[in-house]
Amino acid sequence: MKPTRSSLVKPLLFSLTLVFALAGCSSSSSSSPSASAPAESASASPEVSPAASPAASAEAAQYPIVIKHAFGETTLTSKPERVVTIQWANHDVALALGVVPVGFSAANYGVQDDSGLLPWTAKKLKELGVDKPNVFQDTDGLDFEAISDANPDVILAAYSGITQEDYDVLSKIAPVVAYPTAPWLTTWREQVLLNATGMGMKAEGEQLIKDTEKQIRDKAAEHPSLQGKKVVWVNFSAKDMSKLHIYTPADPRGEFLQELGLVYPESVTKQITDPKNYSLNLSAENADMLNDADILVGYGGEDLYQAVKADPLLGKIPAIQRGSVVFIGDGTPLAASGNPNPLSIAYTLDEYLGLLDGAVSKLQ
Repeated sequence: MKPTRSSLVKPLLFSLTLVFALAGCSSSSSSSPSASAPAESASASPEVSPAASPAASAEAAQYPIVIKHAFGETTLTSKPERVVTIQWANHDVALALGVVPVGFSAANYGVQDDSGLLPWTAKKLKELGVDKPNVFQDTDGLDFEAISDANPDVILAAYSGITQEDYDVLSKIAPVVAYPTAPWLTTWREQVLLNATGMGMKAEGEQLIKDTEKQIRDKAAEHPSLQGKKVVWVNFSAKDMSKLHIYTPADPRGEFLQELGLVYPESVTKQITDPKNYSLNLSAENADMLNDADILVGYGGEDLYQAVKADPLLGKIPAIQRGSVVFIGDGTPLAASGNPNPLSIAYTLDEYLGLLDGAVSKLQ
């Protein structure tokens, strides 16, 4: 998924032809937005502290609320009435909680028309009776003027790649809820909790997390063959078979696979020297690192798979030989859901699990 970003290389689901050049394509650091590799484990929770004790319900929410993030802290003195979201998927969290942003960034990946809306976003807007949302066409950089014109009370950017400079400009418009530690490294749970708290809806956000977790558990339980299977998310490029690019369990894509019951093989995890690293860039000569994988997941199609299979080095990977792979069509909604949020999970989970099940069946 390629979240939009300001003057940065697009984060997540970037085109496979560029994937290897993006070892460090994040906003303020050299970490690619690789779909955000959680700076910490998925269980880590962002620091969100109401000045008073946490509210048990939305009605009991107490102000001021202080939200700590990578750029310091943001204080909200009252419940925001006008919510703006920027960059990737933050608007989906607001919509999942029944709040329609007065402005939000267009999706820059996986959209099948010129609406700037992914299908789950469009579906939810329709459910909420919204025909003409205020979508910022800012895929090449933040549109500060449009953001200001929306007259927001808060700007949600929990999952984004904004820089310090961006943050400083945005903060002059309205309080900003930024990412916890580093660009594009926000797990879907952190994204929900931070954005919900920024709307004065922490309790609802916590419930949304519980509901989504239950949905994932229930759906995964329908696919017992996946449990415990070894998986690696790896990207190949037809233009350069000498390299390969792995998303680690720190990345939302890898983390979500584990949430579905799969595991990364030790041959890969032992290569991760920094738990915050969301990706590994390797030479094809090290492809034997993937030999223990039962299945492989990545971006691409049948043409790419056949090219990898014909390669003298990559074609020796057991999962490639037996076809136990899930190559997700680049630029599709399913590819865009690789960095999950509650709306995208609900919309694509059955399709994704079916593809994974199909790959596992090749083990027989």
